[in-house]
Amino acid sequence: MKIRVLVSLKPGVLDPQGRAVHHALEGLGFQSVDDVRIGRTVELDVADDTSDEALTDMCEKLLANTVIENYKIEKLG
Repeated sequence: MKIRVLVSLKPGVLDPQGRAVHHALEGLGFQSVDDVRIGRTVELDVADDTSDEALTDMCEKLLANTVIENYKIEKLG
């Protein structure tokens, strides 16, 4: 089964990468961009019988820093 985990910074957490990209976009003339937040995607290929609890455990123990990041698990089939 294919799993996609989307990891993003929680609201209120400073995002220096996002700020740098926003600044670069403005420099290129893209004035309509109000804000940029950078996240990451983790794709996993797991056994079909992998439980939701196991996926959550993977995220909370390794894939996301839950102090400053949120995550969302998507099952792709």
